[in-house]
Amino acid sequence: MTTESALHFASQPCHVLLTGATGFVGSALTHALLADGHRVTILTRDRQRAARLFPAARGVEALDQIADNDLVDVVINLAGARILGPRWSKQRKQTLLDSRVGLTQRLVAWIAKTRHKPALLLSASAVGYYGVQPQNDTRMLDESAPPQAIFMSQLCREWEEAAAQARDFGVQVACMRFGMVLGHGGALPPMMMPVRLGLGGPIGGGKQALAWIHLHDLLRGIAHLMQQAEQQRALAPAYNFTAPGTVTQGEFVTTAARILQRPAFLPTPALPVRLLLGEQADIVLEGQRAVPAQLEREAFTFHYATAEQALRDLLIDQQKR
Repeated sequence: MTTESALHFASQPCHVLLTGATGFVGSALTHALLADGHRVTILTRDRQRAARLFPAARGVEALDQIADNDLVDVVINLAGARILGPRWSKQRKQTLLDSRVGLTQRLVAWIAKTRHKPALLLSASAVGYYGVQPQNDTRMLDESAPPQAIFMSQLCREWEEAAAQARDFGVQVACMRFGMVLGHGGALPPMMMPVRLGLGGPIGGGKQALAWIHLHDLLRGIAHLMQQAEQQRALAPAYNFTAPGTVTQGEFVTTAARILQRPAFLPTPALPVRLLLGEQADIVLEGQRAVPAQLEREAFTFHYATAEQALRDLLIDQQKR
């Protein structure tokens, strides 16, 4: 990213328990929390890797390694197996459930038995909560839109329901429904490879909605929720972490191609994508016009409100590296 302002998560140093710290979003969040003077404990299966990545943080492989008198102020739950990958067999679906719902249930069980309860649990979710939206449906989906009876929607619903159980122990809970996160890692670099080669274009017609957010605004959104909770303001149950500038997949690729000065006319038909990916092809071929209604109600402003702004920042900055 280019010249970004420093992130401030709270007025006083906090002890943050973080899952998913070694992932794309989690890594950026860990560095930002440490830079802001907070103490970070990472729940990880690989303490040595976590120690290499974050020497100033503490890694634990099990929640019972956190002493009962070691007060955790905030839990941020970002862990989850990669959603787009192997076909969604029965076994793969169980892996996705265990890595999200199962881990969240273990976090809540730990909260239940620990003597000092954290004040706040921020738990990741995704705009897949809303299922798929037909391409001719132009409604904007705010946080009140219901889930659907398909796997990716039910996965998010169960994930959020597991996190919500922490409210029974006096913990404030907010679920963050992420759109596609744009940064110098994650989905954007492989997505831009065909565009850079002049082979980009619409996928399955390109009219499907693409919900996205710049990584910096995602981190600012987390900081906003922590600040709200510190000021003892009630948080909403769920927040769409998506930019207000909604676009279609075709518009997104066209914008990137214009910035990179490449053509973007090569279409990818839907059928081979469905044959390759099976049920999870809906992630690529369908979409959700999810808008950040709750964040905007709380006067949160985006540094990167449009795809043009976000892609110009990331792609031009990347070219200079």
